[in-house]
Amino acid sequence: MRDTRESRLLLVLLVATAFALITVDIRGGEESPVDGARQAAATVFGPVENGVAAAVDPVGNAIGAVRDSDDRHDRIAALEHENAALKTRLGSDDRNSSKVRQLDTMLKSAGAGQYGIKAAEVIAIGAAQGFSWTITIDAGANDGLRRDMTVLNGEGLVGRVTTVGPETATVLLANDPDFTVGTRMEKTDELGFATGQGSRPLSVQFLNGKAKVKKGDRLVTFGSSKDKPFVPGVPVGEVVRVDPSGGDLTRTVYIRPFVGFTKLDIVGIVVQAPRQDPRDMVLPKQPRKPEKPKPTPTVTVTVQPNGDLVDGSGKVVGNINEKPGTDASGNTDAGTDGTTDTDAGDAANEQE
Repeated sequence: MRDTRESRLLLVLLVATAFALITVDIRGGEESPVDGARQAAATVFGPVENGVAAAVDPVGNAIGAVRDSDDRHDRIAALEHENAALKTRLGSDDRNSSKVRQLDTMLKSAGAGQYGIKAAEVIAIGAAQGFSWTITIDAGANDGLRRDMTVLNGEGLVGRVTTVGPETATVLLANDPDFTVGTRMEKTDELGFATGQGSRPLSVQFLNGKAKVKKGDRLVTFGSSKDKPFVPGVPVGEVVRVDPSGGDLTRTVYIRPFVGFTKLDIVGIVVQAPRQDPRDMVLPKQPRKPEKPKPTPTVTVTVQPNGDLVDGSGKVVGNINEKPGTDASGNTDAGTDGTTDTDAGDAANEQE
């Protein structure tokens, strides 16, 4: 196309139209007027993304081995069995070994929280629908996925499903500025709302402006009505900074998310919520603080001119001139019956 005034005007109109559609899409949510077009795009381009990922990833098909869990009562045993089978199929390649470790950690977390999950692999990243922090996964409606399902991995909360195609789905990551999730603090149960801030720590506003919060405190998801879009008990992050409340009704702190959003690979979509709130069961155990070494008592002894050894309290504890077998006063040690060795010898002579 020639660089003319008309072509430039056309380009400006196209860009303006694109931004307008993005704004309408974001604000419209589920009622977005472009939701139909978005679903159609997922249907058309999802299989292409999935096919490309399968061509470059030798273990893409192996992920399906852990997608389906059995019923609730033997879910953990089934997940462990599937994980062991998948490890055997993946072999010892370094990249595959990393996937095995991720799967293993994720399945253990799912077992701790009693989440029924479907495993999936990240096949694309980027602003597929106008969002700044999204990923595309190789599982969709054909795998039982629906919109507003919780997404996690072995470290914690990844995000929520926003768009579902037949074979792929788009996930809005928890660090996106449009992402908000209800949180509960470990042990104290203080409630708040965490909001994404891109590459910066998540911002959390606590409902209690006087809540006692300190660096190192950990938060999990509070859960949503009917467990959508969030199930309870999923680890969110750890407090790294606390802002003074300043008398406000709410209090803002900043948390470092447990999940590394720039290195996502294997994720799990919660398709079956836990029967009971797992509370803090999914959080990893905190390492024990090293015990402070007990101080070793020291005794200061001084030598007097007469040779006596005197401790700090002024008590005589010995004499440097003392001979073996005598006490500090120079007396001969007594035997076990109270007689000295000399007395015992005299008695023996009298008997003779």
